[in-house]
Amino acid sequence: MWRNLKSGLEGLLRKEQVEREMHEELGEFLEAAARAKMRGGMSRAEAARAARLEMGGVEAVKENVRAASWESRIETVWSDLRFGARLLRFNPMFAGAAILSLALGIGANTAIFQLIDAVRLRTLPVKNAQEIARVAIDHRNGASGNFSTRYPDLTYAMWEQIRGQQQGFSDVFAWGPSLFNIAPGGEVHNVQGLWVSGDFFQTLGVQPALGRLFTAEDDQPGCGSPGAAISYSLWQREYGGERAVLGRTITVNRHPFLIIGVAPADFYGVEVGRYFDVAVPLCAEPIINGEDSQLKSRSGWWLSVMGRLKPGWSAERAAAQLRAISPGVFEATLPPDFNPSLAKHFLQYRLGVFPADSGLSDLRKDYEKPLWLLLALAGLVLLIASANLANLMLARASAREKEMAMRMAVGAGRGRLIRQLLAESLLLAGIGAGLGALLAPNLSRALVASLSTQHDPLFVELRTDWRVLGFTTALAGLTCLLFGLAPALRATRVAPGLALKDGGRGSTQGRSRFALRRILVVSQIALSLLLLVGALLFARSLNNLAGLDAGFRQSGILVTDIDFTPLNLAKQARLAFSNNLLKRVRAIPGVDVAAIAAVVPLSGNGINQDIFWGDAGEPEGEAPVATINRVSPGFFETLQTRMLNGRDFDEHDAANSPKVAVVNETFAKKFANGANPVGMKFRIRSLETVSTPYEVIALVKDTKYGELRENFRPIAYLAIAQFDHPDTDAQILMRSNAPLTKLMSAVKSAANEVNPNMDISFVTFHKMIEDGLLRDRLMARLSGFFGLLAVVLAVIGLYGVISYMVARRRSEIAIRVALGARRESIVKLVMGEAGVLLGVGLVIGTVLALAGGKAAASLLFGLKPWDVATFVLALGLLALVATAASLLPAARAARSDPMVALRQK
Repeated sequence: MWRNLKSGLEGLLRKEQVEREMHEELGEFLEAAARAKMRGGMSRAEAARAARLEMGGVEAVKENVRAASWESRIETVWSDLRFGARLLRFNPMFAGAAILSLALGIGANTAIFQLIDAVRLRTLPVKNAQEIARVAIDHRNGASGNFSTRYPDLTYAMWEQIRGQQQGFSDVFAWGPSLFNIAPGGEVHNVQGLWVSGDFFQTLGVQPALGRLFTAEDDQPGCGSPGAAISYSLWQREYGGERAVLGRTITVNRHPFLIIGVAPADFYGVEVGRYFDVAVPLCAEPIINGEDSQLKSRSGWWLSVMGRLKPGWSAERAAAQLRAISPGVFEATLPPDFNPSLAKHFLQYRLGVFPADSGLSDLRKDYEKPLWLLLALAGLVLLIASANLANLMLARASAREKEMAMRMAVGAGRGRLIRQLLAESLLLAGIGAGLGALLAPNLSRALVASLSTQHDPLFVELRTDWRVLGFTTALAGLTCLLFGLAPALRATRVAPGLALKDGGRGSTQGRSRFALRRILVVSQIALSLLLLVGALLFARSLNNLAGLDAGFRQSGILVTDIDFTPLNLAKQARLAFSNNLLKRVRAIPGVDVAAIAAVVPLSGNGINQDIFWGDAGEPEGEAPVATINRVSPGFFETLQTRMLNGRDFDEHDAANSPKVAVVNETFAKKFANGANPVGMKFRIRSLETVSTPYEVIALVKDTKYGELRENFRPIAYLAIAQFDHPDTDAQILMRSNAPLTKLMSAVKSAANEVNPNMDISFVTFHKMIEDGLLRDRLMARLSGFFGLLAVVLAVIGLYGVISYMVARRRSEIAIRVALGARRESIVKLVMGEAGVLLGVGLVIGTVLALAGGKAAASLLFGLKPWDVATFVLALGLLALVATAASLLPAARAARSDPMVALRQK
C-alpha cells in the first residue's frame, strides 16, 4: 500500500521524471527482448521489429501503465474540471446565473441548518456532555405558587431533598436564570445573571480563565456576600480584559459583590440561546431579592436541577431511584399554605431524569419547528433552482450533440463522456457551495439578530462543525446530481450516424428530451405554488395578528418601571409613595393620562387565582380560575379600553373601603352566565386563603392578557389601593403624543425630584407587542422571500421551455403562416402548450399545498392551512405571471417572418 501510494504521489508531483523513467524502462525491455531473439538467429532489425510487435505500441503500453495507477484517475478528473472551467469561462452569463442561484440556495439552507445545529443538535461545550442529565417533575400538569425564572422546575426545598437523597449522580447542581441590574443607580443596566449552587462549575468541568470559580464552600445557607463570577465576555466588555478585575466590586441590584473569577471564553452557561454575564451562589438570593426571596418559600418555583450520572448509571436507572424517593421528597416539601386540593395534586408528583447533554433552551422550544419548516422551504427553493439549471444544461447538451456523436464515433465510451459532463456540473455545484458556505454564517447571524431584542437578547454560538460541513457537502453533491446527471445521460444517448447528418436533430432534440424539460417545468410550477401558498399564509397570519383588536390602544404608550426597593420603605408607606410618583408623572407636560398596573398586558407576566362566585359557599370539585390584575384609577382610560357598564376605580376605593372589582366580558360569560355582572360579588382564593367578597362595579371590553394569539381570558381587575401587600416598584403606563425620548427625560427628572436613589427602566408598549411577534415576522419574511424566489425561477423555467418549443417548431409555424394562418392562431397554439404545463403544475401544486399545510397549522393565526382565499390568490398570481412570461415567446413566434424561418431551415 505504501509503495503504491509513494509511486502515485511521484506520478503526480514528478510527472516528467516518471515519464522519462518509464520511457527508459520500456527501451531497456525492448532491448533485452531483441537480444533474446538475436540469440535465436534473428538479425538486429528483425529482432527489434518482433519485440515491438509482441509488446504493442509504446504509447499504448504507456497509456495502459498510467491507467493502472490511482493517480491517473485524479489526473482525469483534474483534466475534466479544467475543461469544464474553460466551458464556463466561454459562457459567463450562464455560469454567473447558475453559481448565484446555487450560492443563494445552498447558503440559505446551510444558514438555517447551522442555526438548527447550534440550537438542537450540538451538545454543551463541557466535559463529557453525554453524562449530563436533568432532574424535574415527570409530567407536571399544573402547579401553584410563584414562578420567577424561565425554567421553574423545582423549589429550593426540593433541591435540598434531591441533593441529599439522590444516588445516581456523582455531582448535582441547581441553577436559575435571572436579570441583574449592575448600575449603581439611576437608569437600569440589566445583564444576564445566574443563580448557581456551589457545585455548578465543578460538575460541568469548567476551569476559570482567571481567578477561581465557586465551590460548595461558597454556597452555604445564610452566607453573607460570597462573591461573584463573571463571564469572559463581560470581563472584556465592561473591564477591558484587565487582570486586576479580581477583587473589584460589581453591583448586583444595588448590593456589592467581589469578583472572584472569570469563566472561560467558550463557556456561556447551560442554556442554549442565552449567555450569562454574572453568576452568584444560591445562598445570596435573599440578599439580592430581599422580601421577595424565593429561597425559603416552599411555593417559590425558580430552580432547575442537573447533574452528572455516575459510571454505570443510565438516566432510566437514576429516574427509578428518584421515583422511589419521590413520595418522601414531596411530603417533606409540601407548602403549608396549600389548600387540600392543591396538596393532593402536589403529593402525586414524581421526579424523573431527562437527557440534558444539549442543555435547556426556550429558544429551541419556540423556534425548533419553525426552523425545520424554513429548512424545508429553503430546500424546495434549491430544488426549483436545480430544475432550472437542469433545463439550461439540457439546452446546452442540445448544442453539443454533434460533439458527443463525433467522440463516440471515434471510440469514446459513454461513461467517460458522462464523467466529463458531470465535471462541469460538479464545478458549478462546488463553487456555489463554497460561496454559499461563506454566505451562511452572515445569514445565520442575521437570523439570530432578527430574533433578539434589546430587553431579551439572544446568543447562539454559530460555528462550522462537522455536521454543517457535511450538510453543505451533501447539498453540493445532491444538487450536482439533480441538475447534472439527467442532462449528461441525455447528451450521451445519441445515435452518431443520425446526429452527424447535416440538419439532423439527433435524439437530444427528440420527444424524450422535450418531455423531460416539460416534467421539470411542471415540477417547478408545482413547488413554487406550494411555496407561494405558504408565504401568503404566513403573511396573512402576521397581518391578522398585527391588525388584531386586542381591546386596548397599542401606540403612544410608554411603560416605566420605577423600582424604589433601595429606599427600604415600610409596607404602609409604599402606596402613598407610588401615588406621589403617579401624580408627578401625570403633571408632566404632554402626558395625557397615566396609571399604575401590577401586570402590563402582553408582557408575559400574569396572575391566576381561583374564583368563588357569590359571597358564600365553595364550588364542588375544582374551582374555576380567572386572571387577576391590580390597577389604579385611569388604567382603562390610559389604554382606551371601552367600559361597557358601570364606573372606573376612584380615590374612594381605598384599603379600608369595601373591595371592588372590574371584570371583562369573558369573565361575565363564565361566571355570570352572560348576564350584566355589575353589583354581583365573588371571592378569590389564593392557596388556602379566601378573600372577603369583591363587588363588581363595572364591565369592560375583552382584552388580551398574556399574548395576542391566546383566546380572551376571564380577567378581574382589582383596585391596587386595596392590595394588602403593596409592591416595591411602580409600573406606570402613560399615554402621550409627545416624542417618547423627550418623555423619558421628563420622567427621570420627575423621579429624581422625589428621590434620586431609584432604578428606572423604560419600554414602549408598541415595541413590546412587536417583540412578541418575532417568530411570526420571521416566518412571514423568510417564507415570502423563498416564495418570491421560487416564482421567479419557475417563470424563468416556463419561459425557457416555451421559447425552446417555439424555436423547435419554427419551420412548422412558418409553414402555418405561409398557408394563411392568422397571428392569433399562432399565439393560441403557443399559449395552449404553456397552458397545459401551467395547468398540470397548478393542479399538482394545489395537492402538495393541501398536504403540506398541516405542518404549518400550529404557526398560523386566524387562518386554516386550506384557506380558500389564500389558494385563489396564489393560483391567480402564479397563473398571471406565468401567462405573461409565456406571451413573450408566443408574440415573437406570431411576428416571425415565414420566409426567413424557411430559409434558415
